[in-house]
Amino acid sequence: MNAEPENTESEHAELRQPGPDRAAGPLRSYVIRQGRLSKGQKRGLEQILPHFQFPETALSSPQQAFAREQPLILEIGFGMGDSLAEMAVAAPEFNFLGLEVHAPGVGHLMIEAERLQLDNLRVMNHDVWSVLPHLPNDSLSGLQVFFPDPWHKKRHHKRRLINSDFLSCAAQKLKPEGFLHIATDWQPYAEQIYELIEGHADLAHCSPPPRAQTKYERRGLRLGHQVTDIAVIKNAKG
Repeated sequence: MNAEPENTESEHAELRQPGPDRAAGPLRSYVIRQGRLSKGQKRGLEQILPHFQFPETALSSPQQAFAREQPLILEIGFGMGDSLAEMAVAAPEFNFLGLEVHAPGVGHLMIEAERLQLDNLRVMNHDVWSVLPHLPNDSLSGLQVFFPDPWHKKRHHKRRLINSDFLSCAAQKLKPEGFLHIATDWQPYAEQIYELIEGHADLAHCSPPPRAQTKYERRGLRLGHQVTDIAVIKNAKG
């Protein structure tokens, strides 16, 4: 999801993740923006999404939601979804589950999924904490988070998605030698992520796998932003 540097503490002081445990859950790492749906996005949500939606009943056995049992990659916050669709096309030997809280992005991805006939893609219009903890341990071959909100202001750093709790949960859900791939264009956030990873003995640095470039990333590069890709694998004994 894209960065929102203008957030204010008063606007979001009480926001927490939706879900059954919202009272005790982590602070939201995102802001719901009430964007208008285009006609195509509305059609994507109303007519196409039912064919690609990952049912909550499949969380305990995610492979049952796909046409074939294949290694599963979870993407958190796919934005408009173009890069996720591109990756699903390029890697038909993998199943992809995409999470996104913003309805316009889900609707846009559905249009692409229908056009490309992606039978290895499923999506949920949910936040990460209503999904990731409920997946089986050792069930993910990969987990990718591209350009999470860096929450630039120091008093908002507690809202950053990538923290020690997230890394611990990710390590539980990854298969041995499964990867976690994070990309950010905010260098202080990248430095913090590197520090957090050093505190997890079950995660080891590796070369980032190839990925599609996102729309947000292309815009940032035009503005001179430096993109950092960080990748780790779960140790075989993790």
